[in-house]
Amino acid sequence: MHISSLALSALPLLGSVAAWPGYARSLHGSGPGTVGPILSRAAAPYSTQYPYTGAILDGKPGKGVGGIPVPAPGDTAHYFEAPPPGAQRGPCPGMNTLANHGFISRDGLTTWTELVAGMQNVWNVQYELAVLLAVLGIATDGDPVTEMLSIGDQVTQAIGHEGEFTGNYGGLSKHNSFELDVSLTRDDFYLHGDAHTFNATLFQMMAETAAEIHNGTAIFDFDAVALHRARRYNQSIAENPWIVFPSAEIHNYGAGVFVFEAFPSSARNMTPDLETISSFFGAVPLGNGKYGSQPERIPEGWHNRVSILNSSIIGDGGQDQYNAYPVPFVVGDGTGKLYNLSSTSLVGGCTTYQTAIDTAGSSPNPVATYEFVRRRLDPIYASLGCPNSTSLAMFLGDI
Repeated sequence: MHISSLALSALPLLGSVAAWPGYARSLHGSGPGTVGPILSRAAAPYSTQYPYTGAILDGKPGKGVGGIPVPAPGDTAHYFEAPPPGAQRGPCPGMNTLANHGFISRDGLTTWTELVAGMQNVWNVQYELAVLLAVLGIATDGDPVTEMLSIGDQVTQAIGHEGEFTGNYGGLSKHNSFELDVSLTRDDFYLHGDAHTFNATLFQMMAETAAEIHNGTAIFDFDAVALHRARRYNQSIAENPWIVFPSAEIHNYGAGVFVFEAFPSSARNMTPDLETISSFFGAVPLGNGKYGSQPERIPEGWHNRVSILNSSIIGDGGQDQYNAYPVPFVVGDGTGKLYNLSSTSLVGGCTTYQTAIDTAGSSPNPVATYEFVRRRLDPIYASLGCPNSTSLAMFLGDI
């Protein structure tokens, strides 16, 4: 984001909140930033014996039939394993979970085809949405030539091919790309120079909010997640003088929808209870209201959602969370002064397609990323006529 291109106006500092207790920060497994060789572990193959929703590693849609146990009983290839030596893990609990079960590469260096199949088979994500999310992740933080992505730190040599490197690609842990301030369970980068590590105290804060509004029982539903995000915003305003909360944050609200729409088990009436949600976040109750940390995993006996998780559920759910507690999009100048940034909303159709195209403009190699985005999204958006609205010449004229 180029601040100089945005219209800024002074904004008084919002009311502060009481400082949350000292952060209990713990790195899952080997985690991002690990120094040393990566033990290569590709995604486990799918078989006809355990078809899940029917997606395989070919980039094509599955059948979208959910309500099935994941991992399937007997499918040892997709049972939980702790991250292998040197494995990359990052700020997204969903991606970390997929890697810990081999639905994407256990080393955390995944591919477009792994992502598309994994999101369908585990979360029963709509094919078109899985394609879009995989494209945005790689276009933002991955290698557009190999179509690979580190779900943790930057490991350019590991995800690229000799003689075909087009830039240094940051991985999902790169700050202010996919990973942004005001995370549900990760610190703002300013506080510790680390915005990818799970913060057990922030999970405790979310669990206490969930219990507060549900008569003492922690249920991580829409209301709980929306209120927790609002409180995290106020906390960041109070603690982070360099906060960056641009309009792109609205997409993080969409990611938060996974907590109550993708993580709950259909075998438990899709209830986002503490036992289920803590497993996906890698939070371990310590018995005193506090939490420790362990690698993220799918809970025992878990079944994915019956109906497809589509873009409308994510988009509407994210926008509704923001609308429940609307706050200004701001950037701090380090002195306590905040400046307003332009606002936006979660959108669909050709506007989403164009947003993905525009993402390529900030890539280390815009042309390579532009070609990747079009290669993967044009078939999805062709019926809407979106690909007809752009060309390489037009794209290059805009960056």
